[in-house]
Amino acid sequence: MAWPANSSNIDVTNLDSSTDSPAAARANLKTALDELANVIDGRNQASGVAGLDASSKISAAQIPDEINSSSGNNLTLDPDTSVVTVENIIRLTPQTVAQLGAIGSPADGMMAFCSDGGDSAAQGVLCYYSAGQWRSVVDGSIVA
Repeated sequence: MAWPANSSNIDVTNLDSSTDSPAAARANLKTALDELANVIDGRNQASGVAGLDASSKISAAQIPDEINSSSGNNLTLDPDTSVVTVENIIRLTPQTVAQLGAIGSPADGMMAFCSDGGDSAAQGVLCYYSAGQWRSVVDGSIVA
C-alpha cells in the first residue's frame, strides 16, 4: 500500500481523554497502527518515502533520473557550503541566439550553450549573461 494511505484515518476521538473507554479506543488504535505500518512498508517504494543509508544519505537507487519543478518556479540547489559540485559532465540544451534573446528575465550569472553564436553561424559557444548581454566565455564578446 502507498504511503501515507490516508492521514485522516488517525482518529483520536476515543484516545484523548482519561475517561475514554479502552474498548472504544481499540478500533482507533488498530487504524493508527495500520497507518504506521504503511509508513514503514512505504520506505523505498513507489509513492513512498526514500530511506537513508548508513551515512544518512539518500541512496543513488532512490534518487530520480530527472527533477522537474511543477510550481512554475526555477529549481534551486542551495547547499550550506554555497558550492554545488558536479562530478561529471554538464550537458546544456543548445539555445539559438533568438531563444536566448526571448528569455523573459535573464539575470547576471546565467549560463547557456548558444548553438549559433560562435565565430560562424554553424559554431556554438558557451556563454554567460552579464551587464544586459549574453557574452562568450572565450573573450566576453557579445553573442549575437
